Amino acid sequence: MTTLVPMSQAAFVEFQRSAIEGYASQNVASGRWPPESALELSRAEFQRLLPEGQATKNAYLFEIFDSETNSAVGSLWLAVQNATGTPRGYVYNVEVSEKHRGRGHAKRAFEALEPFCRKLGVTTIGLHVFAFNTPARKLYETLGYEVTSINMQKSLGDDGGV
Repeated sequence: MTTLVPMSQAAFVEFQRSAIEGYASQNVASGRWPPESALELSRAEFQRLLPEGQATKNAYLFEIFDSETNSAVGSLWLAVQNATGTPRGYVYNVEVSEKHRGRGHAKRAFEALEPFCRKLGVTTIGLHVFAFNTPARKLYETLGYEVTSINMQKSLGDDGGV
């Protein structure tokens, strides 16, 4: 059985390191950020979103726990936002460790997240997924997530011309 448990301090330290590196590399892979400044940009984004670390208001950090192996297999970060007057959930990060992928942990973690969100009065859950992450996109679609906007860009290359 896969459940969500509050993240320990030790797990948070590893989560933060891994998530910052992962977000930087995904932004580089997508063409949004240059490699030389990606880590700095990622650190700044995490500082903006989690200024008080685990104690940041309306931030919920979980370990994805597998009771069959009695171990944490990943992490999930939810923020509850209320800018519109209606509480909305936003998943900033979900990750299942590589050796535990493909076993349904992410799907069950999202299923466990829904009743937690309902108790907080959350009516929708949003997230961002990079276009190249086909497995994640397919998972979210099977869970009922729908595309709400699409960002596009065109690389102009470096041909030296004007």
